[in-house]
Amino acid sequence: MGKGCAGNKSNGWKFTKRERKFLLLWGMPLYFMAAGFLLQPLSGIGAGLIRIMEEPDFLITDYVVIGGIGAALVNASLLALLCVGIVYGLGMEISGHTITSVFLMFGFSLFGKNLLNIWSILTGVCLYARYHKTSVKRYIYVGFYGTSLSPLITQVMRTEHFGPGLGLALSCVLGIVMGFVLPPLATHTSYFHKGYSLYNVGFAGGIIATVVVSVMKSFGLEVQSRLVWHTGSNGTFALLLLILFGGMAGVPVAANWLSEKKEGSTAGRGSVFRAYKRILKTSGVSGPDFIEEAGIPATVLNMGINGLFATLFVIAVGGDLNGPVVGGIMTIVGFSATGKHIRNIMPVMAGVYIAGLTKSWEITDPSAMLALLFSTTLAPVAGEFGPLAGMLAGYLHSSVALNVGIVYSGMNLYNNGFAGGIVAMFLVPVILSVRDRRARARGGLSL
Repeated sequence: MGKGCAGNKSNGWKFTKRERKFLLLWGMPLYFMAAGFLLQPLSGIGAGLIRIMEEPDFLITDYVVIGGIGAALVNASLLALLCVGIVYGLGMEISGHTITSVFLMFGFSLFGKNLLNIWSILTGVCLYARYHKTSVKRYIYVGFYGTSLSPLITQVMRTEHFGPGLGLALSCVLGIVMGFVLPPLATHTSYFHKGYSLYNVGFAGGIIATVVVSVMKSFGLEVQSRLVWHTGSNGTFALLLLILFGGMAGVPVAANWLSEKKEGSTAGRGSVFRAYKRILKTSGVSGPDFIEEAGIPATVLNMGINGLFATLFVIAVGGDLNGPVVGGIMTIVGFSATGKHIRNIMPVMAGVYIAGLTKSWEITDPSAMLALLFSTTLAPVAGEFGPLAGMLAGYLHSSVALNVGIVYSGMNLYNNGFAGGIVAMFLVPVILSVRDRRARARGGLSL
């Protein structure tokens, strides 16, 4: 071990406080990795991982179908572990954004990201930091989020017109370029929606994907639509998720109770619940760090509650639990460290559910099910303007999310991030003008 660890004959290895936090964060991917090895033979996992790296990844491609449930879980776990390892190796402390990026990386590695197609994008982000003579720590989370564009890497790599060698070279160049332009673009897109869409890099990624796919189409490189969707594993996934989220919700409460019982005082009674109430009072605008505002126990409690709610909601409406849907649930849980809580996600999800009752599609359709979960990018709308505004945001989001992906042929995994940014840009100014009749366009109007 390094300086942070020291040998101890009676207690074994002794970890620093920082290392203990990272060990806890490693727990989630290790849990799913162990499950993956139990659910599929080792030989099948190896072959499945190879198929996952070879297949196209654009929306919707369920890795459970491509490689098997074990390979999908192992792929996602490995990428999440690498994400934690990079943050640890950079000497960074765990924050809410660390948790969000790790859970997001895990979730989308069940249907789009793999061990082969993320690296050139991360390299481009690192080169951007080097070009501006600043630490990569400043942009590493943007890099993690920016791997939403990884299907473009696989697509160019597999294009028959180029051949294996040229295709690999072009995909690397494309990934580096996309990674390099992503940080400045993500900075500017945040001004468009004013923090009312939490998936800001998804919005920026949608713009990049639109440009790249348009260029590809102009050279005759067409992308066919794709739907690879697993069914029949609801029991397995429900068990894994409910155990995990039940533990996340229960352990902070139990630890708080034991601590207060040991101290023999009622002065701090319910401290984890008071911290959780502080989370519930936040709007979620611009993704506040709940670890800074309320501490780790209350943040983990919030994550567990949201995970249980999202999982049970999917089961209640008759949806499938598979790679993409579990990815959506894990995204809700990850952003429960930076903006989402039960009060601001329920109205938005309710709006999407109501939309399924009134529109031409069913809520259990693959794209609609993903819109139901990922619509919570608009949780700040409900947090700031109330549940009715949140329901309206979810209702509108369902339509936009189901149609906007055509402009980039599903090559941006954060399709709902792009759709959410559009809805926020449209809806928030209207809500503000209705709420305040004195509100009007300030300055000159550009015609």
